[in-house]
Amino acid sequence: MSRPVARVLVLLELLQSGGLRTVAELADRLGVDERTVRRYADHLLDLDVPVESVRGRYGGYRLASGYRMPPLMLSDDEALAVLLGLLAGRRAGLLTAAGTASDTAAAKIRRVLPERLGRRLDAVLDSLAFTAPPGTSTAPEAGVLLPIADAVRHHRPVALRYVAADGRRSDRTLHPHGLVAHSGKWYVTGADLTVGEDRTFRLDRIDHARTLPGSFDPPVSFDPAERLLSVLATAPYRHEVAVLVRGAADAVRDRLPAGLAVVADVAPEDRPEPGPGVWSRVEMRVERLDWLPAVLASLDRPFVIERPDELRGLVIAFAARLADSARSGPPTEE
Repeated sequence: MSRPVARVLVLLELLQSGGLRTVAELADRLGVDERTVRRYADHLLDLDVPVESVRGRYGGYRLASGYRMPPLMLSDDEALAVLLGLLAGRRAGLLTAAGTASDTAAAKIRRVLPERLGRRLDAVLDSLAFTAPPGTSTAPEAGVLLPIADAVRHHRPVALRYVAADGRRSDRTLHPHGLVAHSGKWYVTGADLTVGEDRTFRLDRIDHARTLPGSFDPPVSFDPAERLLSVLATAPYRHEVAVLVRGAADAVRDRLPAGLAVVADVAPEDRPEPGPGVWSRVEMRVERLDWLPAVLASLDRPFVIERPDELRGLVIAFAARLADSARSGPPTEE
């Protein structure tokens, strides 16, 4: 797109934001002189865009009242932000009442996008999984997300330039199996050909992504979201925690934050007490223990701490603080 044409489109976008824009303001925003602004406005008139010229000291340009412009042309990043915003909003339950409206809005945006961009965004939506309501974080760059999503959808290898948490840089070749959004962060899971193992990478740590020639056969019945949660729950941390909780594994797992723990049913011979009751083992790896007593209390189920012993003292102290608070009455007025 030539620079004059691009600036005419920017002028159109500025006028679509509403209100009267002075020639001086438009010239400053476009980086041109006022005479050029007037020429760009004439270009819009030639395209049957009803630009009105307002004369006088505070005159300028505006669009005719009530005129409805055709849909805006969106950049890759803008289109991605809009569609992912609608998708994440529905996932978080923010658009439940207007679910139909969000679907039709996404469909309208999709229809007016250039075919190339539309195909790439379809790849993102088809390959993306959510494990939990979205959190707050920086969205991945379109230049990284779009090629990875395309590689996931079409089973193509992808070359990555990755920066680890400790700052080390490496070049990887990945057979990507899926994209996952978890607690505000974005991940790609797949087979890392560089080390010959399945790996998970955070998208915000990928400097560059490029699809490669060829294709691969994806694994059968592979769940990227389940894989990510397993990786997060078993990652090496300072403390290894194991707690027996009364209740079936599915029921206990539903009461814990996604990705926090690995939960499995306990065999009858390993239960902490005899009888027909069902117990589960909850295993976690964490950096700190101080927040776990509140999590265990929120389960509202009997539990037995297997390890570490330090957690027992923290639970006892937490229970004592709750008891003291419950016994305390409101302050008396003098």
